[in-house]
Amino acid sequence: MSATILIDGLPATPDDLAHQALVNYGAYTSFRVEDGAARGLDLHLARLEQAAVELFGESPGEAGVRRLMALGVAGRDACWLRVSLFSPDIGHRDSSYVGRPKVMTSVSPAPPPLATLVRLTAMPYERETPHLKHLATFGLIRARRAARAAGFGDALFVDGEGRVTEGTLWNIGFVQGDRIVWPQAPMLAGVTQTLIKRGLPQVGLTSETRPIRLDAINAFDAAFLCNSATPVCPIIAIDDVSFANDPALLAKVEAAWTAQAPQRIADHDDDEGVSRLGR
Repeated sequence: MSATILIDGLPATPDDLAHQALVNYGAYTSFRVEDGAARGLDLHLARLEQAAVELFGESPGEAGVRRLMALGVAGRDACWLRVSLFSPDIGHRDSSYVGRPKVMTSVSPAPPPLATLVRLTAMPYERETPHLKHLATFGLIRARRAARAAGFGDALFVDGEGRVTEGTLWNIGFVQGDRIVWPQAPMLAGVTQTLIKRGLPQVGLTSETRPIRLDAINAFDAAFLCNSATPVCPIIAIDDVSFANDPALLAKVEAAWTAQAPQRIADHDDDEGVSRLGR
């Protein structure tokens, strides 16, 4: 899959890419863009703002990030956009830098959904600083590989107290009647998860967030995973617990996501600024 990579709006240099390959410190978000707009753009921008301040001490600012996003996707009808924050001034020997991080945009063809249905295995694992979408993905990839080697589609994480948290690349929701139940535990608040929450009242469903123990998941009628590439994917089983998913109800869950209108990355004034920057 080819990608076009810009850093602060300019073509990435070998030194920039070498730093990204060698220093695993930063944060990112990624999502589908169609006709210059994306669902949950406000949430992606807020995620980057929070991560920038927490990891670097300063934010590039929403207006600046939006301009760089718009520059990255210019001329494309549909694509996948990943926006990463990093600083070449932070390394293994000197990590004291405080200031504005660089913004890397990577644009590539949109990936397909993770799956159309999936069988999971539960694994004990807790991500470091789980509220951030950071670059430390070794544990996620290792768990996904182990799950697939064991004949499962993916791994579901469980914390030290036996609570369900999140998956390798996604959030999980459980269905109980006409209610969606989300795990309450240290985890990443997914953008797709939040969009579904926003839209559930529009499709006649309710939701709640509460601790869910792995040994109690057999009380639920159904389960699904969700992320930016996969709005809803039925989970048919978690280890030896099977779920009889109702396609009509899961269609409502996906409709809750669809009901959240895409938000334009750049307004008219921003478009003009991007045009000047592009020259």
